Amino acid sequence: MTDSPVMTGWAHSTFGKAAEPDVESLLAGVTVRALEHAEVEAADVDGIFVGVFNSGFSQQGFDGGLVGVGQPSLGRTPSVHLENACATGSAALYAALDFVQSGRGKVALVAGAEKMTASSPEVVNNALLHASYRAEEEEAGSFAAIFGQLTEQYFERYGDHSDTLARIAAKNHANGIHNPFAHLRKDFGFEFCNTVSEKNPLVAGPLRRTDCSLVSDGAAAIVVTAADIAGSAPRAVGFRGRAHANDHLPLSKRADVLELAGARDAFARAMAEAGTTLENLSLLETHDCFTTAELLEYEAFGLAEPGKGATAIENGRTARDGDLPVNPSGGLKSKGHPIGATGVSQHIMAAMQLVGEAGDMQIEGADVAGVFNMGGVAVANYFSVLERIA
Repeated sequence: MTDSPVMTGWAHSTFGKAAEPDVESLLAGVTVRALEHAEVEAADVDGIFVGVFNSGFSQQGFDGGLVGVGQPSLGRTPSVHLENACATGSAALYAALDFVQSGRGKVALVAGAEKMTASSPEVVNNALLHASYRAEEEEAGSFAAIFGQLTEQYFERYGDHSDTLARIAAKNHANGIHNPFAHLRKDFGFEFCNTVSEKNPLVAGPLRRTDCSLVSDGAAAIVVTAADIAGSAPRAVGFRGRAHANDHLPLSKRADVLELAGARDAFARAMAEAGTTLENLSLLETHDCFTTAELLEYEAFGLAEPGKGATAIENGRTARDGDLPVNPSGGLKSKGHPIGATGVSQHIMAAMQLVGEAGDMQIEGADVAGVFNMGGVAVANYFSVLERIA
């Protein structure tokens, strides 16, 4: 899209157990740094779009107003809060893109954050269940258990693929050691990830601890600028294509829950708008909240036929040095998954690659990147195709 807004700057906190006591302070730590990175003054921001899931992590609501609390220079700037489960960050980003592309403003600030580690396991578990259809899925007991059930269904249909999930986990942890923002920078190796042990116990169904993303704190921010004023920016990453597609919230309403039809549709529409193919992507940052999710996404995006997603990792295609590196940042598995920040973070990780600012994560010659962020079990699905403009 030639008239599409561009990302001209960003900031990213280290994910993990943060010293900051709340979302307000996490947001304050990234918003001004993002503006500085884009060389934009606070007075030039026309709108702020804040992504915070919350759902019980904090008694403080009204998250759209928190940016102005932490940064009084932004206190009079119109601001709105977006929430779309684990795709909250992308919902905020897409709202900002629509705002700028519509001509309502020239500069938008996107900020996503979550403070999760201060909550008890019971609070975390209850909050994450809000990303499911509780009227039918509450009895699963946890969001991890819902993915555990999906994993069991996949194994029943296509055979035990525990080793495939372990390969995905090992790949992403190996990639994560190169990411200075990652929550867990440790290469566990395939054998550890593929073995149930005291340090790697079963969590839900066949899912082991290494198959599950981390409970993390963190924040990330992006400056979005109209294309016609982006020429003076120090860098610019554009959206060659983007799409948001939904699927039924109740899993019982889907013809095939393993199909991830909404993810497939978002991918197909974004790629068609971009006028490109999977073979032309330099890398893919995708939503591996559980290793099963990454496996199902291989199949939804056409890296492999249904039931044969294992081939995409077994043949090395998704490795860091493969034809299509998947999650060179370490993904949610290694980087962490502070819900509201995740979609913003994923777009930053891809943008850093495209402008050559990814440091030890850098994929040589990266020029087109895919980003996939989903909310719930692929209920809200966002796929972006990014390219460097300047």
